[in-house]
Amino acid sequence: MIKTDGDIIVTQAKISDTFFSNVGVALIDKIKKIDGVKNATALIVGASPVEEIPIVAVYGVTDNRLKNYKLINGEYPKNSEVIVGKPIYNQLEDKTSIAIADMTFKVSGVYESDIGFENGGVVLTIKDAGEIFNKSASMLLISAKLDHKIEPIVNNIKKLSQKIDVKSTDNFVKNYNQFKIIKTSSYVISFIAFAMGLLGIVSILSITINQRKSEFGILKAIGISTKRVVGTIMIESLLIGVLAYISAYFISNIIFYLIKNSEQLQGYVNGEISSQLALFVFIASMTMTLIGAIIPALKAGKTDPIILIQGNAS
Repeated sequence: MIKTDGDIIVTQAKISDTFFSNVGVALIDKIKKIDGVKNATALIVGASPVEEIPIVAVYGVTDNRLKNYKLINGEYPKNSEVIVGKPIYNQLEDKTSIAIADMTFKVSGVYESDIGFENGGVVLTIKDAGEIFNKSASMLLISAKLDHKIEPIVNNIKKLSQKIDVKSTDNFVKNYNQFKIIKTSSYVISFIAFAMGLLGIVSILSITINQRKSEFGILKAIGISTKRVVGTIMIESLLIGVLAYISAYFISNIIFYLIKNSEQLQGYVNGEISSQLALFVFIASMTMTLIGAIIPALKAGKTDPIILIQGNAS
């Protein structure tokens, strides 16, 4: 959401989380006058129960950010009105109005967003959101002109107030504590998954090769070299790995599609497999397959052919 909205993010200085940030919307007029600034928007991020739904994201936005939300029907909100994400709208009993905190708003439209997370929310004017959450804005998002560098703009915005923290979007994402925790956790989970997958492949291939002892023994007995036997096992393993990867890729995309369109998840859980991620997973999978296959393959290749042939007979 942050990356699609701008190149620079402005939050309150010295806060632990953007949820607690409070930045004056009036700064937008000053920021727009800075050389190199293309556009500036303000955003309030909050959460509230709506009817029987325990938690719904609430976005208070300035008028120039409303274009981010593609209307399915209705019109963009004015004061005391909201537009509702399609997954939320489908779960509402009263589709004409909703209560947020102690205020009631008319539902003026239904929207879809390219950002799955935003589909599970409601959008209202930043003025109304400010009254609910008692703040001016959670953050300001600034877009820079293509022919201007980011750092000079960041430095000029910092001069406007000592109460704000200004970062490029990329720098903010890299250094935001919650993102760091999520990234570290994903690395740990990925490592555990890789290790368990490797152990699984070694076990399966060991059992498979053990069942084919006589076949490999006969190959060695008729003069096939150990190198060629090992190579045969490796090629077979890679072919199995490629077929498994293709199957997993298509199954994963089907699961992501079902998750994305699940009304129960309200759009909060969403995922996609980029070409970069697909390539990384392919390389990791093939590496895992090769490492998993080489241990039992070398063991079979070095074993005396007589022992291999007699293995199944015993």
